[in-house]
Amino acid sequence: MPLGILFVCSGNICRSPMAEGVFRTMAEREGVGEAFFLDSAGTLAGHVGQPPTALGVEVAAERGYDVSRHRARLVTAADIDRFDYVLGMDRGHVAELRWMATRSTVDRVQLLTAFAPQLGVTDIRDPYRGTRADYERALDLIEVGCRGLLRALLPYVKKAI
Repeated sequence: MPLGILFVCSGNICRSPMAEGVFRTMAEREGVGEAFFLDSAGTLAGHVGQPPTALGVEVAAERGYDVSRHRARLVTAADIDRFDYVLGMDRGHVAELRWMATRSTVDRVQLLTAFAPQLGVTDIRDPYRGTRADYERALDLIEVGCRGLLRALLPYVKKAI
């Protein structure tokens, strides 16, 4: 059974779809793409149904990640039950997600940056309405976090394959 990973940000049009695309690509390149069930969602309903931002799509594509087909959706309490890992992009997301979680699922909620302690960064800042450099910086952090997450999970998924 695939491991479920849900990436969460505010509107689900910048950071979390980029994280989903990055992790999907990294897992496929490792030959373990089938070992994961991936999705992303947002804590705010304002962008539901919308595609990722143009800059997000562009910056991701320049690094080999396709996020263009994504459509924003709202995270639900059922998501926390369904996914093994629910990864927020900043402390605000984690706080909201833990509020939605049950006692038995609260430990599934973590920061993506918890898998990249070498960064010395807790929050991946929201690039929405920012510059290309803001998106590139967010993607830099997302890549390191996803690399650390994949490294942590590889021993488990390779046993299952």
